[in-house]
Amino acid sequence: MMPDDTPTIQTDKLTRTFDDRVAVDRLSLRVERGEIFGLLGPDGAGKTTTIRMLCAILDPTDGHATVAGFDTRREPEQIKARIGYMPQHFSLYGDLTVDENLTFFADIFGVRRGEREAQKKELLEFARLTRFRDRRAAHLSGGMQKKLALACTLIHRPEIIFLDEPTTGVDPVSRREFWQILIRLHLEGVTLFVSTPYMDEAERCSRVALMFQGEVIICEQPREIKRRIEGELLELRPDRLRQARHELSDLPGVLEVQTYGDLLHVFVDDAAERQPTIERALSAADISLQTIRQTRPRMEQAFISLIQKRASE
Repeated sequence: MMPDDTPTIQTDKLTRTFDDRVAVDRLSLRVERGEIFGLLGPDGAGKTTTIRMLCAILDPTDGHATVAGFDTRREPEQIKARIGYMPQHFSLYGDLTVDENLTFFADIFGVRRGEREAQKKELLEFARLTRFRDRRAAHLSGGMQKKLALACTLIHRPEIIFLDEPTTGVDPVSRREFWQILIRLHLEGVTLFVSTPYMDEAERCSRVALMFQGEVIICEQPREIKRRIEGELLELRPDRLRQARHELSDLPGVLEVQTYGDLLHVFVDDAAERQPTIERALSAADISLQTIRQTRPRMEQAFISLIQKRASE
């Protein structure tokens, strides 16, 4: 058992290259016991490579990491006994039933036969799969397959769970149900390390690391990340989006303009002062405004803003 003040996960300048491409660049993180830690970033940012290194599946090119107090290079078996890992494409066996998949993974993880049935029963209830235990995995919905994959990951009662984009490709209702299960695990003291492309999921995490081109741009609580955005936010719905963006980009007091569907998100130094100027500028360009209002920035705006600043640097 680790001392209470020992981080569950710690990395120091963790780096991984493939040929001449740097996938993860000098990553330094500290994850405390019981956190929901989110790794957020676009495709190709290095999230999967990071998780595979932390699960002792892939060796780093440089730097080092410890998980549950064990070194990922020197002590991989001790780590694998203490973690659960749910990759993006979890390998369920479609010809096996829900119950048979759980039995198979119990065998893989060496769960004692005396504990197995009680553990399977608990997990089936936990994932709301009890009435589907005799259904073949291939005949489950996408959301139910994800819940079964999580149940298989939990069969040996890991203290740390790594989930690589676990809800990608499932409907919103299934995503919400899946996260309800994760929150229950969090309340039981399990440490969760979750990569996700979804901003609403990042909001559920204790802390979030924003990753871009192999580097972590910022690692903070979600509310602190949103506070990093400069200025105040005006949300506009103009009838000619592209021209409106062009007209507003160089106005005094406008710090940044983002496109979001049929909306423009305009960051300004002072919303009350700049709103009349924006309305006059659009009117002079013969652009109609359906709506304009001040609102609070969300995680998505913060992420885009930070990525754009890093890209421009």
